[in-house]
Amino acid sequence: MGLPVRTPAARPGWTPAPPETPIRVGQLEVRLAQSGVEVAAAQALRYKIFYDEMGAQPTHAMLASRRDIDAHDNVCDHLLVIDHDAGVRGQVVGTYRLLRQSVAQAHGGFYSAGEYDLTPLLAQAPASGQLLELGRSCVAPAYRNATTISLLWRGIASYLQAHRIGHLFGCASLHGTDPAAHAAELSYLYHHHLAPPELRARTLPAHFVEMDRLPAERIDARATARTLPPLLKGYLRVGAMVGDGAFIDRQFNTVDVFVVMPVAQITRRYAGRFDLGADATAA
Repeated sequence: MGLPVRTPAARPGWTPAPPETPIRVGQLEVRLAQSGVEVAAAQALRYKIFYDEMGAQPTHAMLASRRDIDAHDNVCDHLLVIDHDAGVRGQVVGTYRLLRQSVAQAHGGFYSAGEYDLTPLLAQAPASGQLLELGRSCVAPAYRNATTISLLWRGIASYLQAHRIGHLFGCASLHGTDPAAHAAELSYLYHHHLAPPELRARTLPAHFVEMDRLPAERIDARATARTLPPLLKGYLRVGAMVGDGAFIDRQFNTVDVFVVMPVAQITRRYAGRFDLGADATAA
């Protein structure tokens, strides 16, 4: 917070992650953005998905540029899936925004700190390795398949190894801003996936929305789990847990839940699938 918005071409004060070996499957490649032009392409994709498709409310600057922009773009790394097919050569078709703890501390803090009390997580970080905030995840409609999602996760896995990350965290969203419409999903997450106290971020008091809306015995856990958004289901499959309290994001037309994923747990479950080696866990 408090970071000035600048054009991605300049990005002064930003220390980018070092280049890593791209991963390629067929015509698709995953790697970090290497220029302001590529960051702008990621912002344009985010605009199409969040604002044109999902009904988020753009600022005047976003509407004029047709890009989803905020101050954290200046200091984050941007993971891209790029299609090298001859018809769309170089098109960005998937993206994630990555913010390392060391960078966040030097540039105004994590994005999520405006919504959640991160104190428990920050207390864990010195012993378990630094934190990595994931955000602004989206994939173009024609590329919403296992190949693209797997590539994004392989890119994240490579980043984890390079930067000795102990925990990933971020938000997952339920569409719409009425928490009552998501009573079953929120209650299911609270009763079945609540993080332990030492990892449990809590929505800031001014924005706190209760998740424990239905008693556990009134929830069909299996049926409710099937209704969760694909991104949230993917997080839960790799061992994600949720924080206490939801957050209503009126700009993005969503009800958000905080998710945290210990890297060690991801490593045990998906070491082969996502190329996570033993050194992915911070000592």
